[in-house]
Amino acid sequence: MTRITDVRARTVSVPLDQPTSFSNRRVLKRDYALVEVAGDDGHVGIGFCYGGSNAGQLVTSAVRELLKPVLLGQDTHRVEGLWREMYQEALLHGRAGSVMRAISIVDTALWDRNARAAALPLYKLLGANETESVPAYASGGYYLEGKTPQHLADEMRGYVDQGFKAVKLKVGRERLADEEARLAAVREAVGQDVLVMMDANNAWRDLPSALAFMRMAEPYNPYWIEEPFSPDDIDNHRRLAERTPVPVATGEIEAGRWRFKELLDKEAAMILQTDAAVCGGITEFRRITATAASYGVEVYPHWFHDLHVHLVAAAPNAPFVEFFADDQVLNFRRLIDTQLEFADGNLSLPTTPGLGFDFDTEALARYAIDDWQ
Repeated sequence: MTRITDVRARTVSVPLDQPTSFSNRRVLKRDYALVEVAGDDGHVGIGFCYGGSNAGQLVTSAVRELLKPVLLGQDTHRVEGLWREMYQEALLHGRAGSVMRAISIVDTALWDRNARAAALPLYKLLGANETESVPAYASGGYYLEGKTPQHLADEMRGYVDQGFKAVKLKVGRERLADEEARLAAVREAVGQDVLVMMDANNAWRDLPSALAFMRMAEPYNPYWIEEPFSPDDIDNHRRLAERTPVPVATGEIEAGRWRFKELLDKEAAMILQTDAAVCGGITEFRRITATAASYGVEVYPHWFHDLHVHLVAAAPNAPFVEFFADDQVLNFRRLIDTQLEFADGNLSLPTTPGLGFDFDTEALARYAIDDWQ
C-alpha cells in the first residue's frame, strides 16, 4: 500500500499582456490554484485550476484547511473513496465553486501521481480510446480594443492555415449588426468546410435577445452556441434549444454529476463542456462523460488542453479538445515546463508518465502570491 505523505497547495496570479473582454466582463489577470500530492513511494502528482480573476486563494485555502486532513495517511489508489470523503467533508462549505475546484485539483493530482507511479501516461491508466493523437479546435476570437472584423477573420484563418478544422470565437458583446459583421468575416475567411463555434459567455438574460442573435447567426452555419445564458438558467437553455437548429452547448462551470444530469434530462444542451478542473476532477468527469454517453450526448471539455487531451483520448464520446495556440488568454501555459505538440489540427498525446509535464519552478516563483504549504 502506498500512503499519502503530503498535500501542498499554492496560488499564483498571472497578468494578461493586454486587457481581454468577453460578452459581459473584462479580464486583467488570472489566478490559478496549484496542488501537489506526494506518496511514500516518492512519486508526486500535480493538479491545478483557474481560481478566477480575483481571490484564487479561496481554492488554495480549501485544499489546505478542508481536504488535506482527509487525505494524509490514506492509500493513494483509493481514489473513489477519497473523492466521496472529500465531498462529504466539504458538503456544508459548497457543493460547487471554489470548494469543488479544490476537490478537482486534488483528485487530478491523485490520478497524475498514480499514473507516474505506474510509469504510464494518464490516458493509458484511464483506459485509452486513442493512443497517438486527438482532434482539437482552435479557441480564440476574443474582444480586444481596436480589433476589427477583419482582424478577427485573419486570426481565425491563421488557425485554419495551421491545420485546424474547427475554430471558436466570442460573441454577444456588441450590437447585432456588428456581431453579424464579425461572423460574416470569419465565415468568408475560413470557408464552408471549417466548423465555427460561437461562445456567448452568458451574454443574454432573456430568450428574445438570444433568439434575435440566433436568427442572425443561423445562415452562417455555426456549429454551436455556447453558454447563451447564466449557467443557472437551465430552462432558457432548453427553450432556446427547442427554437434553433444550432446545437446549444454549456456546462463549463458546472460541478457534480447531478447538475449535468439535469441538463441532460431537460434536453437543455446537445453538447456538454465539462471541465475536469471544475466539475469534481477526473473521477467526476468520467462519471459525467459516461452518463452523457447513455443519452447519446458528446462532451467537448472546456479549457486546459494539457489536462483534457488525456480525458478525450480515454472517452469515446469526447471528440475534440479545446486548444489555445498561444499564452495570451490561457496564460497557465507560462507555468509549465512542456507544451503539447500539434499538427494538422490534432494534438499529439504525451508519452511520458502522468500528465506529461511539471510546473516550472522559476515561473511559479515569479507569479506566486503565497508559498507551498
